[in-house]
Amino acid sequence: MMDFQKAKTRVSISSGESVRIMRELQELSQNDLAKMADIPQSTISAIENGRVNLGVERAKALARALKCHPAVLVFPGWEVNSDHAA
Repeated sequence: MMDFQKAKTRVSISSGESVRIMRELQELSQNDLAKMADIPQSTISAIENGRVNLGVERAKALARALKCHPAVLVFPGWEVNSDHAA
């Protein structure tokens, strides 16, 4: 346990903000993402605005649509130690 390092927060953003950032980086509208992830646009809006929790199944669907790992959406802002990354 001596080599254990607690994860460090690099930035403070929510899961919803992470979804919005990833969506905007790919130049997708909420409607585009809704169709790709098979999630209603109103739900995506609610997630991005913090009115609805992301949840595991939605995180998986959105991650597939956004071509990223679900952890990018669920745990935004955490520092990854590349020495131990798989």
